[in-house]
Amino acid sequence: SKGVWGLNKTAMRVNEKYSSLPAEEKGIHIINIRAIEDIGYIQRESTLLNSLCQDPDANCKHGLYFRDGKRKVDYILVYHYKKSSVSKTLTRRIYHNDSSARSIKQDHQLPGTGGHLDVGESETHMDYHEDDKRFRREEYEGNLMEAGLELERDEDTKIHGVGFVKIHAPWNVLCREAEFLKLKMPTKKVYQINQAHGLLKKINSVIQKITEPIQPKVAEHKPETVKRLSYPFSREKQHFLLANGVYSAAYPLHDLLCEEWASYGVFYKYQPIDLVRKYFGEKIGLYFAWLGVYTQMLIPASIVGVIVFLYGCATVDENIPSMEMCDERNNITMCPLCDNTCSYWKMSSSCATARASHLFDNPATVFFSVFMALWAATFMEHWKRKQMRLNYRWDLTGFEEEEAHPRAEYEAKVLEKSLRKEYIHKKTDKEKLTWKDRFPAYFTNFVGIIFMIGLTFAIVFGVIIYRISTAAALALSSTPSGRSSVRVTVTATAVIINLVVIIILDEVYGCIARWLTQIEVPKTDKNFEERLIFKAFLLKFVNAYTPIFYVAFFKGRFVGRPGDYVYIFHSFRMEECAPGGCLMELCIQLSIIMLGKQLIQNNLFEIGIPKMKKLIRYIKLKRQRSLDHEEHMKKKQRYEVDYNLEPFAGLTPEYMEMIIQFGFVTLFVASFPLAPLFALLNNIIEIRLDAKKFVTELRRPVAVRAKDIGIWYNILRGVGKLAVIINAFVISFTSDFIPRLVYLYMYSENGTMHGFVNHTLSSFNVSDFQGGTAPNDPMELGYEVQICRYKDYREPPWSENKYEISKDFWAVLAARLAFVIVFQNLVMFMSDFVDWIIPDIPKDISQQIHKEKVLMVEVFMKEEQGKLQMLETWKDKDMKKGENCNNHSPKLSRSQSGSMSSCHSYHIDV
Repeated sequence: SKGVWGLNKTAMRVNEKYSSLPAEEKGIHIINIRAIEDIGYIQRESTLLNSLCQDPDANCKHGLYFRDGKRKVDYILVYHYKKSSVSKTLTRRIYHNDSSARSIKQDHQLPGTGGHLDVGESETHMDYHEDDKRFRREEYEGNLMEAGLELERDEDTKIHGVGFVKIHAPWNVLCREAEFLKLKMPTKKVYQINQAHGLLKKINSVIQKITEPIQPKVAEHKPETVKRLSYPFSREKQHFLLANGVYSAAYPLHDLLCEEWASYGVFYKYQPIDLVRKYFGEKIGLYFAWLGVYTQMLIPASIVGVIVFLYGCATVDENIPSMEMCDERNNITMCPLCDNTCSYWKMSSSCATARASHLFDNPATVFFSVFMALWAATFMEHWKRKQMRLNYRWDLTGFEEEEAHPRAEYEAKVLEKSLRKEYIHKKTDKEKLTWKDRFPAYFTNFVGIIFMIGLTFAIVFGVIIYRISTAAALALSSTPSGRSSVRVTVTATAVIINLVVIIILDEVYGCIARWLTQIEVPKTDKNFEERLIFKAFLLKFVNAYTPIFYVAFFKGRFVGRPGDYVYIFHSFRMEECAPGGCLMELCIQLSIIMLGKQLIQNNLFEIGIPKMKKLIRYIKLKRQRSLDHEEHMKKKQRYEVDYNLEPFAGLTPEYMEMIIQFGFVTLFVASFPLAPLFALLNNIIEIRLDAKKFVTELRRPVAVRAKDIGIWYNILRGVGKLAVIINAFVISFTSDFIPRLVYLYMYSENGTMHGFVNHTLSSFNVSDFQGGTAPNDPMELGYEVQICRYKDYREPPWSENKYEISKDFWAVLAARLAFVIVFQNLVMFMSDFVDWIIPDIPKDISQQIHKEKVLMVEVFMKEEQGKLQMLETWKDKDMKKGENCNNHSPKLSRSQSGSMSSCHSYHIDV
């Protein structure tokens, strides 16, 4: 009933705004619309030529129009009804807007409710709830017709028990609504767009010729040299359509936009963004425009990332630290990796890991981190400029969002509060929900979010226990090859477990975030969307990046030392990083999670889940279908096909997966330079996948105007700023970049990296092992070990302060902290400089906007002068006519009296 109340209130509000106006005001409104037409507004083509794909089901084309074949179906309402067993076929009825709601309700029954059935038989098959829904539909549809819309009902379909109400908006209704929404309409006034000159013009011409093969073959995508002057209508209005039982679905129809957009065969082409905007509205158009800009900007980032990776490949054989680790002649014996079951091992056995680490841990990665920070700032500025160009092209430069209408849930809560409150005197102002009313919801949100974050940490901790216990178990392997592959096996399986958990929790957290937002009862849809986005992003961000943060900043930091290790539950020893550092493992973790999420969650789920839901819906409808041959042979209409599609659930999931990917590309790019390349390859497919999903798997959403991407821009900026800090810490504390610099400039005897590995290793006397922790087989290497090595900066056992932290540790720590401060401030300054030096509004666009304002003033000055001249002309004619009538003789004949009256009637007609 809550949704029905919102429906009727919306429709009645429409009627109140129009039907309650005096006749004089109605006439003025009509005159205004006609005057605007006289100025020279251009009616844009309603069909998207050059972009429509042929419908495989030719019968569906009949569902795009009313039965007369002239009026186009603009919107569909769907409802369920109980079909009588007496009559299999129900009539369709067409309702025009030429009768009042009162006559409709009194003289007509509900459109299409089986005119062949008598009242008594109908009541036998209709229970109270169906009767109530039928009455509410009658009332709402009558209000829609009062507002000027034209309706046609169809219950004679292939879907058993489902009725459709087709809605058509006539031209006068569209003009009226455009006036309320202040839509800018193109006039006949044309002006030249400022063109580049000289060298810049030649460069633009060359670029156009080069990019011509990748441009979509649609007229709207061709570069324009002229633009029509646009003028906005004057009044604001917004409609909300809610349904709760009375109607089961509401959607406009598809006329598929396939050939040049929703096809994998055109993956290399630009998107026809203007057509996407015309088809879906500005909000969805901006999403695909942003996705296209983001994908284009990934191209230079991918190229630089590949160069950095190739540099690592080219210099791996010249890297002295990895050569020393692989040199068996050094005979470096390492301390056991676990108690009892693990024995001593040779550092040369980790040669492959050390060489692979250099691919991602080399001096070029520092440059790449700086580059990506500047890239993120440039991307944000480039998008702001692109967004401004789109606003200008789509006539949104003067668009301001109107105050949103309260959500039905909010108004229901306010009404409930008002009914509970006892009024002693006269009624006070309208009630509203205060923080006291929302305190239980806020408290539930706080506790729920903390619990979910704690659950994520607990799962990561469980995976850590798995890694430690599995490593200890595999160390008992009887084969040398099994023992040597312990680290790789544990890392790979743990990352896969993390990936599966992340994918599952992502879906769970999305549902929980929506529930937490619903119990808050936000006032408007915009508030609801922003709060939902914030909660979902917070939970999914923690879920996706917690395992990566652990490997980057915590693994191997709190291990202890041989003879004094740190234990979990007094049983499990904390795991250590490889001799080459944790950066290689961080790279593995990041790459598998990123690629796994893109492949499984972003692609397979996006394709598979809508298709599965569509299949389930089709099977259910097929079971409900009548076995009558006549019904089975009916033509399938377009609106029946669209009813089987998945309802549009908003852009939040689409933006969310791209923002999380943006985090993978920027936050830990120092450890994985190939991240932009994999993101680029994914997004090339993602654009066409999303396009195909929007036109073939989802019901066509209602067009929504918007001039920006909203809160997502602020989230992107936040991720970009956070990326600078995280990359500074990754370079300083996770990689060996700073220790190498410190050794090179402070401890190297010959100014080279020779001896660096030995410098980073401390010594331990095996006689200092705690009881029960020494290896069970100390002779596994074939000789007795007295001193083993471990990675740390500590005093040797022959020192007075044996095993204490050495001064080298403090020197390296100071250098690391200094690097973080310098890197962070320098890169932040450079990013802000890029932000400052690139103007938000392109110069040519600002000039065009100014030119439009000047031309608009000139047009209306001429229009006012024309009106004044017309009034003066009419006034002169009227005065001359009056003088001619007054010059007649007083003795008038009957015919002369008639001519006299006609003189005066002329003035009245004017």
